[in-house]
Amino acid sequence: GRDLLQLFESTYEQAHPEVDVRWLDMGSQEVVDRLRSERANPQADIWFGAPATLFARAGADGLLAPFRPDWAKAIPASSRGPGDLYFGVFRTLPVIVFNERLVAASEAPGDWDELLDPRWKGRLLIRDPMASGVLRTVFGMVLARSLAETGATDRGFDWLRWLDAQTKEYVANPALLHEKLLRQEGAVTIWELTDTLLERRRGSPFGYRFAASGTPVIDDAIALVAGAPHAVAARGFVEWVGGAEAQRLAAERVFRIPARTDLPADALPDWARQALADMRPAEVDADLVAREIQGWMASWDRTVRGRGGER
Repeated sequence: GRDLLQLFESTYEQAHPEVDVRWLDMGSQEVVDRLRSERANPQADIWFGAPATLFARAGADGLLAPFRPDWAKAIPASSRGPGDLYFGVFRTLPVIVFNERLVAASEAPGDWDELLDPRWKGRLLIRDPMASGVLRTVFGMVLARSLAETGATDRGFDWLRWLDAQTKEYVANPALLHEKLLRQEGAVTIWELTDTLLERRRGSPFGYRFAASGTPVIDDAIALVAGAPHAVAARGFVEWVGGAEAQRLAAERVFRIPARTDLPADALPDWARQALADMRPAEVDADLVAREIQGWMASWDRTVRGRGGER
């Protein structure tokens, strides 16, 4: 997100005036496609921010270079990519978001299944899942649960068809999603906690609820791009991003939950401690999702989008 990128750019350049930090804010899947298209002549040095499942696929495709920062030991083993190709920096939490001018907190959906209630039909806005790591994570959770509980993804795809029938529009980017929700073109959406808190700070009447059945926690990662043209400077930036100073700065200023487990609880702001207390992590087979999500999403795009049916 731009708030985090602007904060980190200005802070890092002030401490390292010899470095010019330049960034391009894109959807997670768009980054993967861009790195793949530039494989023969890499233009980026760092990929910063996306679910670890997407980093895993990029690593398997040879798009990332190994680099183990000093702070790697301070994050859980589950947040470290194989071969030191990527590491989690923040924990991103998908939530159910609603416009408080249209929906009282007591009436807002409190779980994923409640989004299928008939009262939300035509009132649900969703970020285009093909471009969004957040929505891919939620869809991956639904399909992985179906496979674990029934031995097949059929029930999960049925759920996504019912969700599609509820959806008024798949929105191209987060800024437009927030704008449409603010203009009351929809009442409810699925997005992530950080952006929602930033919008609230700007005055947007957005409330949110954690899903009662569990939140799929996203390991928001960082990696060095294979063939990075400024690899030395890039390694220095990666080291700083995961350092305790930058992690606390992001938590205090732009609502980010650090991936580091060695920060004392009193080093986190009140909002972060409250979110971690309120949120119930969902049990998801991350390796399964990393392997299958590309095929699942292609199938969703081909057979579900715009073809949803009633329950």
